[in-house]
Amino acid sequence: MVMSRSFPIVLALFATAALVPFGTRAARAEAASDWSAPDGTAVRLIGGPADHASLTGGVEIRLAPGWKTYWRYPGDAGVPPHFDWSGSQNVGGVKILWPAPIRFDEGGSLSIGYKKDVVIPIEVTPTDAAKPVTLKLNLDFAVCEKICQPANATLSLDLPPGGDAPSPALAAALASVPKPAALGASGTPAIETAVLEQAGDDKSIRIEAKTSNADHADLFVEGPDESWALPLPTREAGPDGKIVFVLPVDGVPDGADIATTPLRFTLTDGSRAVEVEAPLSTH
Repeated sequence: MVMSRSFPIVLALFATAALVPFGTRAARAEAASDWSAPDGTAVRLIGGPADHASLTGGVEIRLAPGWKTYWRYPGDAGVPPHFDWSGSQNVGGVKILWPAPIRFDEGGSLSIGYKKDVVIPIEVTPTDAAKPVTLKLNLDFAVCEKICQPANATLSLDLPPGGDAPSPALAAALASVPKPAALGASGTPAIETAVLEQAGDDKSIRIEAKTSNADHADLFVEGPDESWALPLPTREAGPDGKIVFVLPVDGVPDGADIATTPLRFTLTDGSRAVEVEAPLSTH
Protein backbone atom coordinates (compact mmCIF):
# COMPACT_ATOMS: atom_id res chain seq x y z
CA MET A 1 0.00 0.00 0.00
CA VAL A 2 2.65 2.53 1.01
CA MET A 3 4.98 1.43 -1.75
CA SER A 4 2.42 1.93 -4.52
CA ARG A 5 1.26 5.28 -3.16
CA SER A 6 4.71 6.85 -2.55
CA PHE A 7 6.57 5.58 -5.63
CA PRO A 8 4.91 8.02 -8.06
CA ILE A 9 5.48 10.82 -5.56
CA VAL A 10 9.20 10.09 -5.46
CA LEU A 11 9.24 10.09 -9.25
CA ALA A 12 7.60 13.51 -9.10
CA LEU A 13 10.45 14.73 -6.92
CA PHE A 14 12.92 13.82 -9.64
CA ALA A 15 10.67 15.30 -12.33
CA THR A 16 10.75 18.59 -10.42
CA ALA A 17 14.55 18.42 -10.23
CA ALA A 18 14.67 17.88 -13.98
CA LEU A 19 13.06 21.29 -14.54
CA VAL A 20 16.20 23.07 -13.24
CA PRO A 21 18.04 24.80 -16.12
CA PHE A 22 20.71 22.66 -17.75
CA GLY A 23 23.63 24.90 -16.73
CA THR A 24 22.58 24.73 -13.09
CA ARG A 25 22.19 20.96 -13.23
CA ALA A 26 25.67 20.53 -14.68
CA ALA A 27 27.25 22.66 -11.97
CA ARG A 28 25.33 20.88 -9.21
CA ALA A 29 26.16 17.41 -10.58
CA GLU A 30 29.86 18.00 -9.91
CA ALA A 31 29.14 18.67 -6.22
CA ALA A 32 26.46 16.10 -5.46
CA SER A 33 26.07 12.35 -5.18
CA ASP A 34 23.45 10.31 -6.96
CA TRP A 35 20.04 10.29 -5.34
CA SER A 36 18.91 7.42 -3.14
CA ALA A 37 15.13 7.09 -3.12
CA PRO A 38 13.52 5.20 -0.23
CA ASP A 39 9.72 5.39 -0.02
CA GLY A 40 8.45 8.91 0.55
CA THR A 41 11.86 10.57 0.32
CA ALA A 42 14.97 11.13 -1.77
CA VAL A 43 18.44 11.68 -0.29
CA ARG A 44 21.83 12.78 -1.59
CA LEU A 45 25.13 14.26 -0.43
CA ILE A 46 26.13 17.74 -1.58
CA GLY A 47 29.53 19.38 -1.43
CA GLY A 48 30.50 22.89 -0.38
CA PRO A 49 33.54 25.11 0.03
CA ALA A 50 36.32 24.76 2.57
CA ASP A 51 35.97 26.45 5.96
CA HIS A 52 39.45 26.83 7.50
CA ALA A 53 40.70 23.27 8.12
CA SER A 54 37.34 21.65 7.31
CA LEU A 55 35.28 21.01 4.21
CA THR A 56 31.57 21.77 4.23
CA GLY A 57 28.83 19.65 2.78
CA GLY A 58 25.35 18.47 3.51
CA VAL A 59 22.85 15.63 3.54
CA GLU A 60 19.92 16.79 1.42
CA ILE A 61 16.60 15.10 2.25
CA ARG A 62 13.59 15.71 0.03
CA LEU A 63 10.21 14.75 1.41
CA ALA A 64 7.06 13.93 -0.49
CA PRO A 65 4.10 16.22 0.36
CA GLY A 66 2.65 15.35 3.76
CA TRP A 67 5.73 13.38 4.90
CA LYS A 68 8.17 14.24 7.69
CA THR A 69 11.43 13.09 9.24
CA TYR A 70 13.08 13.50 12.64
CA TRP A 71 15.65 15.67 14.43
CA ARG A 72 18.58 14.36 16.52
CA TYR A 73 16.13 14.16 19.46
CA PRO A 74 12.76 13.01 18.09
CA GLY A 75 10.59 13.90 21.10
CA ASP A 76 7.82 11.64 22.40
CA ALA A 77 7.91 9.38 19.34
CA GLY A 78 10.10 8.81 16.33
CA VAL A 79 13.57 7.61 15.42
CA PRO A 80 16.64 9.87 15.29
CA PRO A 81 18.83 9.57 12.18
CA HIS A 82 21.98 7.47 12.45
CA PHE A 83 24.96 8.50 10.28
CA ASP A 84 27.62 5.86 9.54
CA TRP A 85 30.67 7.34 7.81
CA SER A 86 32.91 4.34 8.43
CA GLY A 87 33.57 3.66 4.74
CA SER A 88 34.92 7.16 4.07
CA GLN A 89 38.50 7.83 2.97
CA ASN A 90 40.85 10.59 4.15
CA VAL A 91 38.30 11.61 6.78
CA GLY A 92 39.37 12.32 10.34
CA GLY A 93 35.89 13.27 11.51
CA VAL A 94 32.42 14.43 10.45
CA LYS A 95 30.37 16.89 12.53
CA ILE A 96 26.62 17.16 12.01
CA LEU A 97 25.22 20.72 12.12
CA TRP A 98 21.48 20.43 12.76
CA PRO A 99 19.10 23.06 11.32
CA ALA A 100 16.48 24.33 13.78
CA PRO A 101 13.54 21.88 13.88
CA ILE A 102 9.83 22.23 14.55
CA ARG A 103 7.46 20.23 16.74
CA PHE A 104 4.49 18.34 15.34
CA ASP A 105 1.60 16.38 16.81
CA GLU A 106 1.41 12.72 15.80
CA GLY A 107 -1.97 11.77 17.16
CA GLY A 108 -1.33 12.83 20.75
CA SER A 109 2.46 12.35 20.75
CA LEU A 110 4.65 15.42 20.21
CA SER A 111 7.65 14.86 17.98
CA ILE A 112 10.50 17.03 16.71
CA GLY A 113 11.80 17.19 13.18
CA TYR A 114 11.23 18.52 9.69
CA LYS A 115 8.06 18.61 7.57
CA LYS A 116 9.68 20.11 4.48
CA ASP A 117 12.78 19.38 2.41
CA VAL A 118 15.90 19.89 4.53
CA VAL A 119 19.66 20.07 4.09
CA ILE A 120 21.58 18.91 7.17
CA PRO A 121 25.03 20.55 6.94
CA ILE A 122 28.21 18.70 7.82
CA GLU A 123 31.79 19.72 8.60
CA VAL A 124 34.37 17.24 7.32
CA THR A 125 37.89 17.24 8.74
CA PRO A 126 40.31 15.60 6.28
CA THR A 127 43.16 13.49 7.56
CA ASP A 128 45.34 15.15 4.89
CA ALA A 129 43.98 18.50 3.66
CA ALA A 130 46.10 18.32 0.50
CA LYS A 131 44.35 15.18 -0.72
CA PRO A 132 40.76 14.57 -1.91
CA VAL A 133 38.12 13.17 0.41
CA THR A 134 35.72 10.35 -0.35
CA LEU A 135 32.56 10.48 1.75
CA LYS A 136 30.59 7.27 2.13
CA LEU A 137 27.40 7.47 4.17
CA ASN A 138 25.04 4.76 5.31
CA LEU A 139 22.05 6.68 6.68
CA ASP A 140 19.38 4.96 8.76
CA PHE A 141 16.41 7.23 9.48
CA ALA A 142 12.62 7.27 9.53
CA VAL A 143 10.00 9.03 7.44
CA CYS A 144 6.32 9.30 8.22
CA GLU A 145 3.13 10.05 6.39
CA LYS A 146 0.33 8.60 8.52
CA ILE A 147 2.46 5.65 9.58
CA CYS A 148 6.20 5.88 10.25
CA GLN A 149 8.57 3.56 8.47
CA PRO A 150 12.33 2.99 8.55
CA ALA A 151 14.42 4.19 5.61
CA ASN A 152 18.00 3.67 4.48
CA ALA A 153 20.20 5.55 2.04
CA THR A 154 23.69 4.57 0.89
CA LEU A 155 25.57 7.52 -0.60
CA SER A 156 29.04 8.38 -1.88
CA LEU A 157 30.65 11.71 -2.86
CA ASP A 158 34.20 12.75 -3.75
CA LEU A 159 35.33 16.18 -2.50
CA PRO A 160 38.43 17.83 -3.97
CA PRO A 161 41.06 19.51 -1.78
CA GLY A 162 39.74 22.97 -0.97
CA GLY A 163 36.13 21.91 -1.39
CA ASP A 164 33.53 22.59 -4.06
CA ALA A 165 31.75 25.73 -5.24
CA PRO A 166 29.29 27.36 -2.80
CA SER A 167 25.77 25.92 -2.84
CA PRO A 168 22.82 28.28 -2.16
CA ALA A 169 20.88 25.43 -0.52
CA LEU A 170 23.81 24.61 1.76
CA ALA A 171 24.35 28.28 2.62
CA ALA A 172 20.68 28.62 3.59
CA ALA A 173 20.86 25.48 5.73
CA LEU A 174 23.98 26.74 7.52
CA ALA A 175 22.18 30.01 8.28
CA SER A 176 19.35 28.04 9.96
CA VAL A 177 21.68 26.18 12.35
CA PRO A 178 21.21 27.52 15.92
CA LYS A 179 24.02 29.84 17.01
CA PRO A 180 25.88 29.00 20.26
CA ALA A 181 24.92 31.41 23.04
CA ALA A 182 25.42 31.86 26.76
CA LEU A 183 22.67 31.69 29.36
CA GLY A 184 21.53 35.25 30.06
CA ALA A 185 22.96 36.67 26.82
CA SER A 186 21.65 39.99 25.55
CA GLY A 187 19.67 40.41 22.34
CA THR A 188 17.01 38.13 20.90
CA PRO A 189 16.39 35.30 20.80
CA ALA A 190 17.95 34.54 24.18
CA ILE A 191 17.41 32.30 27.19
CA GLU A 192 17.59 34.38 30.35
CA THR A 193 17.07 31.81 33.10
CA ALA A 194 16.63 28.04 33.48
CA VAL A 195 15.46 27.12 36.97
CA LEU A 196 14.73 23.79 38.64
CA GLU A 197 11.60 24.22 40.78
CA GLN A 198 10.05 21.85 43.31
CA ALA A 199 6.49 21.79 44.66
CA GLY A 200 6.12 18.89 47.07
CA ASP A 201 7.30 15.75 45.30
CA ASP A 202 6.94 17.30 41.84
CA LYS A 203 9.85 18.90 40.03
CA SER A 204 9.69 21.08 36.94
CA ILE A 205 11.98 23.23 34.82
CA ARG A 206 11.03 26.86 34.18
CA ILE A 207 12.80 28.71 31.37
CA GLU A 208 12.38 32.43 30.69
CA ALA A 209 13.23 33.54 27.16
CA LYS A 210 13.27 36.69 25.06
CA THR A 211 12.08 36.49 21.48
CA SER A 212 11.10 38.91 18.74
CA ASN A 213 8.58 36.56 17.15
CA ALA A 214 6.54 35.08 19.99
CA ASP A 215 4.01 33.41 17.70
CA HIS A 216 6.74 31.24 16.16
CA ALA A 217 8.97 30.74 19.20
CA ASP A 218 9.61 27.25 20.55
CA LEU A 219 12.04 25.47 22.86
CA PHE A 220 13.59 21.99 22.90
CA VAL A 221 15.49 20.64 25.91
CA GLU A 222 17.95 17.73 25.76
CA GLY A 223 20.07 15.80 28.20
CA PRO A 224 23.73 14.92 27.55
CA ASP A 225 23.02 11.66 25.70
CA GLU A 226 20.28 9.52 24.15
CA SER A 227 19.38 7.89 27.48
CA TRP A 228 17.61 11.13 28.41
CA ALA A 229 14.04 11.70 27.13
CA LEU A 230 12.86 15.04 28.48
CA PRO A 231 9.31 16.06 27.45
CA LEU A 232 8.51 19.00 25.24
CA PRO A 233 7.64 22.13 27.25
CA THR A 234 4.40 24.04 27.38
CA ARG A 235 4.48 27.79 26.79
CA GLU A 236 2.94 30.71 28.68
CA ALA A 237 3.27 34.48 28.78
CA GLY A 238 5.93 35.78 31.14
CA PRO A 239 6.80 39.14 32.70
CA ASP A 240 7.83 42.13 30.56
CA GLY A 241 6.75 40.45 27.33
CA LYS A 242 8.99 37.43 27.85
CA ILE A 243 7.96 33.83 27.13
CA VAL A 244 8.06 31.16 29.82
CA PHE A 245 8.53 27.49 28.95
CA VAL A 246 7.71 24.85 31.57
CA LEU A 247 8.33 21.11 31.47
CA PRO A 248 8.02 18.43 34.16
CA VAL A 249 11.14 16.59 35.20
CA ASP A 250 10.55 13.28 33.46
CA GLY A 251 12.61 10.98 31.27
CA VAL A 252 15.75 11.32 33.41
CA PRO A 253 17.79 8.09 33.44
CA ASP A 254 18.24 6.23 36.71
CA GLY A 255 21.16 7.53 38.73
CA ALA A 256 21.37 10.87 36.91
CA ASP A 257 21.08 14.13 38.86
CA ILE A 258 19.31 16.77 36.80
CA ALA A 259 20.25 19.44 39.34
CA THR A 260 23.94 19.15 38.45
CA THR A 261 23.81 18.00 34.80
CA PRO A 262 24.26 20.61 32.05
CA LEU A 263 21.35 20.54 29.61
CA ARG A 264 21.13 21.72 26.01
CA PHE A 265 18.41 24.28 25.20
CA THR A 266 17.49 25.08 21.59
CA LEU A 267 15.35 28.21 21.29
CA THR A 268 13.81 28.97 17.90
CA ASP A 269 12.38 32.35 16.93
CA GLY A 270 11.00 32.25 13.40
CA SER A 271 14.04 32.20 11.12
CA ARG A 272 16.57 32.53 13.98
CA ALA A 273 17.67 30.10 16.68
CA VAL A 274 20.19 29.84 19.51
CA GLU A 275 21.63 26.89 21.41
CA VAL A 276 22.61 27.15 25.09
CA GLU A 277 24.38 24.54 27.19
CA ALA A 278 24.09 25.21 30.91
CA PRO A 279 23.14 23.60 34.21
CA LEU A 280 19.90 24.52 35.95
CA SER A 281 19.83 27.00 38.79
CA THR A 282 17.84 26.06 41.91
CA HIS A 283 16.71 29.41 43.36
